[in-house]
Amino acid sequence: MEKAVNALRNSKYTIAFTGAGISVESGIPPFRGENGIWAKYDSQVLDLDYFHENPKESWSVIREIFYDYFGVAQPNDAHKVLGRMEQQGLLKCVITQNIDNLHQAGGSSVVYEFHGNSQRMVCTQCGHYFPSQDVNFQKLPVTCPKCSGLVKPDFTFFGESIPTEAYAGSLEAARNSEVCLIIGSLGEVMPAAMVPWEAKRNGATIIEINPKPSNFTGPLTDIHLVGKASEVLLALEQRL
Repeated sequence: MEKAVNALRNSKYTIAFTGAGISVESGIPPFRGENGIWAKYDSQVLDLDYFHENPKESWSVIREIFYDYFGVAQPNDAHKVLGRMEQQGLLKCVITQNIDNLHQAGGSSVVYEFHGNSQRMVCTQCGHYFPSQDVNFQKLPVTCPKCSGLVKPDFTFFGESIPTEAYAGSLEAARNSEVCLIIGSLGEVMPAAMVPWEAKRNGATIIEINPKPSNFTGPLTDIHLVGKASEVLLALEQRL
């Protein structure tokens, strides 16, 4: 803990790289693993080709997972600590694999969303963007208010590329970083998992906050703080 505190105090450019583990305490299960979302649902509903061929079936599951279930989630202490760290000048940005918008709700303003955001909708026909709050989920599939084309949530489906701005911004931040906090990511999803490696390649100290070892722990991590994200971040915040 003291090594981590000293590294953070001395860093002029700290970034946070977050995965599903940071949102578990907000009631959002991870996608992978024994209790993950894909253990209950068929992941093909987020395959881009399947979505276009079976929009009503895909939307029925998407609504249940991301809007009936995730819609009530609130930011937890881990999200809020990162928001406060940014406001205090201790954190430059958050790079997240999550699509739940909880970093923004927790006070972070500079967030690179590697896989997009479930709170935005985009028309696959005319490219119109609008908030999910404007959608009537009783009528499926969701269609565009401008052109009546098929609408999808603005997060990355299987078969889609990573958003260019988020990808470029994440890697640039990683290259500039002096400390990279890894929080709640096991490093299993590529190309997102490249981000901490890019930070390390450019000399950053890697501080990992995870309750158990990840793909980062042995080969990459300099300091592993074992525990829940909220508990560890609150302890760090008290010492900074």
